[in-house]
Amino acid sequence: MYASAPSTELAWEKYYPSHISWDHPLTPKPLYSFLDESVRKFPDRPAVDFMGRKFSYAEIGDLVERAAEGFRQLGVRKGARVGICLPNCPYQVVSFYAILKAGGVVVNFNPLYTPRELASQARDAGVDIMVTIDVEAVYPKVRELLNDATLKRVVVVRMQDCLSSFKGMLFSAFKRKEISHIPNDMQHVPFSKLISYGKLEHLEPVVPEHDLAVLQYTGGTTGLPKGAMLTHGNLAANTQQIMAWMPDLREGEEKILGVLPFFHVFAMSVVLNLGVAVGAEMILLPRFELDQVLKTLHKKRPTLFPGVPTIYTAINGAKDLKKYDLSSISYCISGGAPLPVEVKREFERLTGCVLVEGYGLTEASPVLTCNPLNNRSADKAGAIGLPVPGTRIEMRSLEDPAQVVRVGEKGELCARGPQVMRGYWERPEENERVFVDGWLRTADVGYMDEDGYIFLVDRIKDMIICSGFNVYPRVIEEAIYLHPAVAQVAVIGVPDAYRGESPKAFIKLREGASVTEKELTDFLEEKISRIEMPRFFEFRSELPVTMIGKLSKKALQEEEEAKRASGEAVTKASA
Repeated sequence: MYASAPSTELAWEKYYPSHISWDHPLTPKPLYSFLDESVRKFPDRPAVDFMGRKFSYAEIGDLVERAAEGFRQLGVRKGARVGICLPNCPYQVVSFYAILKAGGVVVNFNPLYTPRELASQARDAGVDIMVTIDVEAVYPKVRELLNDATLKRVVVVRMQDCLSSFKGMLFSAFKRKEISHIPNDMQHVPFSKLISYGKLEHLEPVVPEHDLAVLQYTGGTTGLPKGAMLTHGNLAANTQQIMAWMPDLREGEEKILGVLPFFHVFAMSVVLNLGVAVGAEMILLPRFELDQVLKTLHKKRPTLFPGVPTIYTAINGAKDLKKYDLSSISYCISGGAPLPVEVKREFERLTGCVLVEGYGLTEASPVLTCNPLNNRSADKAGAIGLPVPGTRIEMRSLEDPAQVVRVGEKGELCARGPQVMRGYWERPEENERVFVDGWLRTADVGYMDEDGYIFLVDRIKDMIICSGFNVYPRVIEEAIYLHPAVAQVAVIGVPDAYRGESPKAFIKLREGASVTEKELTDFLEEKISRIEMPRFFEFRSELPVTMIGKLSKKALQEEEEAKRASGEAVTKASA
């Protein structure tokens, strides 16, 4: 078991949901053991449903054993980093657990990355084997990496093999231009060849608290992308923490919708690892398309639907929503970005489900806190919840991270727990900065109330300094979301000759709605201070989002920088 601090030290424990214990036992174990247990308990239950083709837990288990032996035949040994550059599909699940069983370390790659970004990450991680798919949108970019000194082999999944016989035939016949030609040479290994060597003969011993399972790349709390070293113990602990937080989960009965990409840490833990651990049927979609998601919710009837705020916002505003039955959903956990209170309330009203906000970051596998799922009276608007079992949270001074601030005072959120990473891959200087006295510094600013609930106001790097005052974009965004015409909003800081920086709000309105800058300013006057009031508004038909569906402030900031570089005005100031 993981060691934990005495629960008497924890201010939040007396407000914990009655059915959950902060010192719930968390057992160190290899991450793939969750799959082994579900294969044993639920062999005939569907594990994956991909575009209508279903794979049972027994079938997935067999493919994992065979692929693991295939990776061993390719030279994968303990600690070898193996890349996965795939959309959500059955062979993403198989490859993930097969690499772990072979003793390797999974390195997740975003299929939408440019070849330059893929090559940079592959070089940093020392990846010499990559799993990808034979579609034109992905494979050619991976192929370019074979000219790089690091990548030596590419294991190629056929999209046709992911589909049912009928859909595979249609894909082959009508999507021929989307299929890449794969060379028949030593650098390319068809997945069918990978699984042809029989079942795994040698299982590497795992020391869960030490041995790496995933090298997950992140921008971190500052700077360029870095590989967070997540051990088997880190990820297994976080899976158990999430399970403990959801005691009403019915093993072998749940269905979980996986539209969030598995290369992202939130989906990897809250959809893939959690889904496998509870023997859930994972309904996989390769990307978020609103109509497809609504049809899938209506037809497949998942019970669990983890997502990000932009997904729930899109569903809230969907046309003809009444023709879809969304009543099967029991629980939704929102992560990746702040969940606006109005979005939460509207989604719950439309579906009858419980939607709660959780919080975490890549460096913590990722979940650190979550709001209670079964105690609506304890629901605090805007809170990111209470620490999950075995996790300790402190708010540290923004001036001196060694000092803990008082209850209700703003500080940097710092965390300890069995899910916190070993450190960044080959970044000793970054590790010195991100840890203080063994506590992970998150660079998120917030406060803890007297009940132990945690509220975030923003990230340190997103904080806007206006005339010497700290202004937090999240506070402004929450106020703007209260206006009924607003569908989405993102606030960033832009240069201001007088104040140093000023807030600028980028807004997407609901379909058919309208509002002027003056009307919006009048609406906000009693909700935020004068220093927080945006000086600039820009209304758009769409706002940029990342692959996971988060609003991309980085893209907006880059656009503003490009405008300034070209001499273009930021925008017209509001009244």
